[in-house]
Amino acid sequence: MRKNRKISVAPSAAVISVGAARLLPQYCNTRSSTSMCSKLIATYVIALHALSALTPVAVARAEDLACSAPIARQASLAEIQAFVRDRGRSVVSFVGYSEAGYEDTRAMLDHAARTLDRFDPRKTIINIGGTESGVGAIYELAKARGFATIGIVSALAQKQQVTLARCVDFVFYVADDSWGGVMPGTRELAATSAAIVAVSDEMVGIGGGDIARDELLAMRAAGKPANFIPADMNHAVARERAHRRLQPEPVDFRGSAHGTLMP
Repeated sequence: MRKNRKISVAPSAAVISVGAARLLPQYCNTRSSTSMCSKLIATYVIALHALSALTPVAVARAEDLACSAPIARQASLAEIQAFVRDRGRSVVSFVGYSEAGYEDTRAMLDHAARTLDRFDPRKTIINIGGTESGVGAIYELAKARGFATIGIVSALAQKQQVTLARCVDFVFYVADDSWGGVMPGTRELAATSAAIVAVSDEMVGIGGGDIARDELLAMRAAGKPANFIPADMNHAVARERAHRRLQPEPVDFRGSAHGTLMP
């Protein structure tokens, strides 16, 4: 009898999640009512938590639903901090290569998996850059392990209609004329990187260029844990990029973060 009760409850929770997954992105991306959107998001999260307490089949359905139609909106640093604070979880951010990709994606994901093993999905939010390329592949790995996921990215991604990762729950577009890193001629981080560093409790870099380097250094300067794992960018992509820019063919594929962060 108990088994039958579980089976009968699971579809009901799944129905709630299906409805939320379909309606929330459309509502929150097109309506101006921030308070109502926040209430709907909270309802969706509660439904997913309820579902996770049911059968393994129900849990699998929740994960599948979480890997579709991310909720994306523009947000200030204060709004992102409030979002995180309301959830009462720490934030672990991954940085690394994006469009440059990885020469060994499998190895990158293995490093990420070992890092994720150190954290409790019930107490941790995984943050990356909102998109699926490069280090964004970790989103799928994180969702499969039950982590809530967010992405913080420059509003340039919205303007340029960059495709968001399939397995990120919420994406925050930060008003920024750059993609991040230290602003030219200053020692200050651009708004996007500043927001990432501000909300992160820990950061892990797997390879990476200037932006990843600047964010990792800023984390260390703030007294926060920031670990760096060496990794090559995709060699073919790097050669093609140099060819397009009429630059010499690269011979070092370790990324600018490596030279600064490795002892």
